[in-house]
Amino acid sequence: MRRILLFLVLGAALFQADCAGTTSGSSGNHGSPGTPPPTPPPASITVTVAPNPVTVRAGLTQPFTATVTGSANTSVTWQVNSVTGGAASTGTISSTGVYTAPATLPSPNTVTVQAVSMASSSASGQSAVTLWDPVPVLAAISPTSVTEGAISITVTGSNFVSGAQVMLGGSALTTTFSSSTQLQATGTASTVGTIAVTVMNPNPGSSVSSAVNLQVTSSGGGNPPPPPPPPPPLACSVMQPGQGGSLGGFVPFPADNLWNQDISSAPVDPNSAALIAFIGAGIGLHPDFGSGEYAGSIIGIPYEVVDATQGPVTINFTEYGDESDPGPMPIPLNAPIEGDPNPSGDQHVLVLDNSNCWLYELYNASPSGSAWNAGSAAVWDLTADEQRPYTWTSADAAGLPIFPGLARYDEVAAGAINHALRFTLNSSIAAFTPPASHWAANSTNPNAAPMGMRLRLKANFDISGYSATNQVILAALKKYGMIMADNGSNMYISGAPDARWDNDDLHNLDGVTNQDFDVVEMNPIYTAANIPSGAPPVISSFTASSQSVSAGAAVTLSWTVTGASYLIVSPDIGATRGTSVVVTPSQSTTYTIYATNAFGRTTATVNITVQ
Repeated sequence: MRRILLFLVLGAALFQADCAGTTSGSSGNHGSPGTPPPTPPPASITVTVAPNPVTVRAGLTQPFTATVTGSANTSVTWQVNSVTGGAASTGTISSTGVYTAPATLPSPNTVTVQAVSMASSSASGQSAVTLWDPVPVLAAISPTSVTEGAISITVTGSNFVSGAQVMLGGSALTTTFSSSTQLQATGTASTVGTIAVTVMNPNPGSSVSSAVNLQVTSSGGGNPPPPPPPPPPLACSVMQPGQGGSLGGFVPFPADNLWNQDISSAPVDPNSAALIAFIGAGIGLHPDFGSGEYAGSIIGIPYEVVDATQGPVTINFTEYGDESDPGPMPIPLNAPIEGDPNPSGDQHVLVLDNSNCWLYELYNASPSGSAWNAGSAAVWDLTADEQRPYTWTSADAAGLPIFPGLARYDEVAAGAINHALRFTLNSSIAAFTPPASHWAANSTNPNAAPMGMRLRLKANFDISGYSATNQVILAALKKYGMIMADNGSNMYISGAPDARWDNDDLHNLDGVTNQDFDVVEMNPIYTAANIPSGAPPVISSFTASSQSVSAGAAVTLSWTVTGASYLIVSPDIGATRGTSVVVTPSQSTTYTIYATNAFGRTTATVNITVQ
């Protein structure tokens, strides 16, 4: 029995040892089948929503897209503030991602659009949406004629919001909000003639309607003839919104502007031969623009035209803020950048506003959240001969606007370029000649060009052998010439990218060399020894209709300024004309007016406390 028990004990031990070996073999490399390895965790699912961030006006739509990674199921559920499909108060969103902003802004005026993965409800992406008031639409005023002095008018239209102001000739009238389609306004008409009436909706996203004329007659009898119609340069509304939008024949700046002057008969500079020779021997003209991409970037300096629906955006300066125009500026966060889709070089951003006739230009620019970072920025009044302060830079080294010097396909297609072109040279000296106002010297040779030097294609240069496109460009170089605006490659002329350019044809212009040009007489030439001096603008007053208000209440800022080329009110407003604007601060704010002319800048501030 003991022996049997011993055999039983030994058998049990061997059985346990065998089992133990099988178990360890399942995780070792002993060739036993074992158990399969654990299933790896599923791939992480991510959802990205674009655009983000974005601004949408009340009642308008904004399509969104969702990109799902980590799953074959790319379907999403769209939400607004975590509510599937949204709600009337915050805006609704369709199953395809089309968001419709509410007709009335919520408080706060921000919402979150979310896309939730159908593969995993824990995976979602979002976009921060800022809602702005709509653009007011002015349809009619009653009466259409009043006698000078105290007046009362009824304004009808649509998209009016509480806090909207009726403006008479740019000055705010006392306005009573009746409904989204009607306003009552009272005030004083002190000028006899035809006066423009507009409606300004308040912030967020303050915007102005188109104008309807009010006839103001003399209280003493008789009536002066109506003023003449505005000259063509005021018709900037013909510019078509969009990237590379056609200007529809609109030419920036008045006809007497140096960019637009016919210099075909202007005298040749006495030093022309030496200046041309210094550039080099037989340096060909090079079109620095075209179609498609080169080395991964678009060819040329792009631009965008915006309308009244584009609101103001903050500009943060990284280099030359002391010589820049402050924001805000109506520059979309997706505006094209020089060098896209791989921005490089000067990274210029150019935007034209067809509702207010301003040109905005940034240098070394990149979007940053809901703002732009820029090395420098300049604002240009498209209706006036604006002069920036002498020795100040702009978005260009010469202190000049860039856009007026671009060759654009819409002009060529119309048969004429009616302005000078922009070009670069390797070397420049510490001097400038009008229209330039700044130098960026890299040479001391007296035959190096001053900024603003203008070359003109010789009248006897035969252009008949060139294509129709190139003949338009060459004809402009005979009539308006090209203005040296920056240090760069020799004889590179600037233009806007366009898919319709024929790059091979454009490069036939290489056969035109610097010896085919004359330097137009430069007088005056400014150096450090003779820079003009004078009085900067004078701000006699800058006041607020109330300096203590509740959040969102309308406040009229008014000023008296003399001697200014252009005005900027910051924050909230930006470049402006007239003698007043309406703001609706949501928090205590210090407003600054910047008055600028050729001799400098003057500022004044006013504080508004929000209770």
